[in-house]
Amino acid sequence: MRTYSPKASETERAWWIVDADGQVLGRLASEVATVLRGKHKPTYTPHLDCGDHVIIVNAERVVVTANKSDRKILYRHSGYPGGLRSETLGEAMRRRPAEVVRRSVRGMLPHTRLGRQMLRKLKVYAGPVHPHEAQRPQPLPLHRRTP
Repeated sequence: MRTYSPKASETERAWWIVDADGQVLGRLASEVATVLRGKHKPTYTPHLDCGDHVIIVNAERVVVTANKSDRKILYRHSGYPGGLRSETLGEAMRRRPAEVVRRSVRGMLPHTRLGRQMLRKLKVYAGPVHPHEAQRPQPLPLHRRTP
């Protein structure tokens, strides 16, 4: 008896679409990261990228709980001395909402070459329109909490 180990060439990738309208940012990001990694499949292998493609639309309508939009500060650095830039989550959501959602998903993926490869399969759009209709994406069933 031998243990089955899937190969990268055997991976079949599906396309999923998620409507972020009214979704909580962190819960949405964790479920999307699970699909990007491939942990929802029975053939999940930690050292391979066996995840699916995910399209997130309506990123501008995502919700954050409590008063994080005023108190949470996002940092980025240009790489030059004195190049640290900061802004609140609310300012970033007004300026580039798709980048805020992409960044929150990125934080839940592995911080390695494999994680960067997984992040390339994520497409985020601020509005309801996306250019991936030819891939025929299916709606991703999210685990919603009932209040």
